[in-house]
Amino acid sequence: MMAACFAAESGEKVLLLEKNEKTGKKLYITGKGRCNLTNTCDTEDIFPQVVTNAKFLYSSIYGFSNQDVMAWFESHGLKLKEERGGRVFPASDKSSDVIRVLTEACREAGVQIALQSEVQDLLIDGSESESRVALQEPGQETEHESDAVETTAGRRIRGVILNDGREFGCKRVILATGGISYPSTGSTGDGYRMARTVGHTLIDPRPGLTGLNTVDDDIYELSGLTLVNTKQTIFPVHEGKGRRNKLYEGFGELLFTHFGVSGPTILSASSLLGDRLKKEPLELILDIKPALTEEQLDQRLLREIEEDGKKSVGNLMRRLLPKSLIPVLLERCPVNSEKRAIDLTREERLSIIREMKAFRIRLSGVRGFNEAIITRGGISLKEVNPHTMESKLVSGLFFAGEILDTDALTGGYNLQIAWSTGALAGRSGNTQK
Repeated sequence: MMAACFAAESGEKVLLLEKNEKTGKKLYITGKGRCNLTNTCDTEDIFPQVVTNAKFLYSSIYGFSNQDVMAWFESHGLKLKEERGGRVFPASDKSSDVIRVLTEACREAGVQIALQSEVQDLLIDGSESESRVALQEPGQETEHESDAVETTAGRRIRGVILNDGREFGCKRVILATGGISYPSTGSTGDGYRMARTVGHTLIDPRPGLTGLNTVDDDIYELSGLTLVNTKQTIFPVHEGKGRRNKLYEGFGELLFTHFGVSGPTILSASSLLGDRLKKEPLELILDIKPALTEEQLDQRLLREIEEDGKKSVGNLMRRLLPKSLIPVLLERCPVNSEKRAIDLTREERLSIIREMKAFRIRLSGVRGFNEAIITRGGISLKEVNPHTMESKLVSGLFFAGEILDTDALTGGYNLQIAWSTGALAGRSGNTQK
C-alpha cells in the first residue's frame, strides 16, 4: 500500500492487486493488534537493529526515515504515541486505524485497489530461455556485498497474469508480497516463486522473531508464567573448560510457554541465533533477580527466615518468587519444599540463591513459520539495486518489504523497512518513463 501510494503520488497510474478479501491482513495482527509502526530513535540508530544486510537499506531508510514515516501518518490523520524503547503506536492502539489510513491515502492518490485478485505469474519480454533461466537452490547465497549482477539486456516486465487467467499489461511491477510467516494472512511465498521464475536467487527463508523450543521437561510445567525484569544470557552448551563465549544478552520480560520460552528479548535472540540453533543446542541462563547480588539475596532470604522461619520453605519463597516457579526451582536445588525454612542448611540456602541467579534452560530450536512474526531470508540483494529497489535481472521489476533478504529486531524496525523500501520502489518507477 505504501509503494502504491508513493507511485500514484509520483504521477503513475497504479493498480494494487490484493489476493485477500481485504487489505492489510498481516498488518492487522502486528504488535498484538496494536501495530508498532516505527521507532523514534535517531535514524542512524536503526541500522544496528537490522540483523541482515543493513548497508543495503541506507538509501531507502534515509530517503524515507522513521521521522518521515511518523510525519506521513500524522499528515494523513493518524494520531501517534510513543512507548517504552521508542516504540511508536497509533494513539488508538488499533492496527485497523493504520490500515484505514493507508487505504484512504491510496484511494486519494488515485490507486485502483482490486481485492481477491491473486497474481499467478509475471510476464516479461524476451525468449523462453531468457525469461526462465536456470535457478539456484535456496540457501546457496548468503551475502549481497560483492559480485554485482548486471541487468540482463532485453528482459523487461510487460505485465502480470492472475490465477483466473486475466492479464494486465504494465511497464512496472512492484512485488510486495511479504514472506511466508503467518500464512493464514496470505503470506504463502508467492513472491518468492514468481521472482525465482524470472531468475532471481532465493536466500533460504527461515522463521524470525519467534519463540524458542526447550528440552527441559520441568520448563513445560511453567507454561503461562511471565517473569518481568529478568536478565537473559545465552551461551554455547558444548565448549571447553574456562569462560564460555556469551552469544546474547537481554533484559526484560520472559514468558514460559507450552513449547519453551518467548517474550521480546527471546524473539530478538531467535533471529540472531536461529541459524546456530539448527546446528547445536544452546543454554539460556536466566537471572530472576538481576537487581540483587548473591550476597544481597542471601541477606534478604535470611531476613525472611528470621521473621517467619517456622514456615515451610515452599511457603516462605512466595515472598520472593511466583508460586508456580517455586516447586520447579526447589526441585533443581534440590531442597524439600516442606522443610521448615529455619532448618535450611547454609548450603541449601545458597543453592536456592544460585538457582535464582542462574536458572538454566536448554534451547533446542526456533518455532515455525506459523508463529514467526517475520520471515528471514528472501530475494538475494545482489540482484536488487539499493538506490531504486529495481531488479538487476529484469527491467521494470521492483521489490519492497519482507520479500527482500533483510530483517531486523523488534521495536518497529521491520515495518520501517517495509515503509522505506515501499516508498523508494514507488518513487523510482517515475524516473523511467
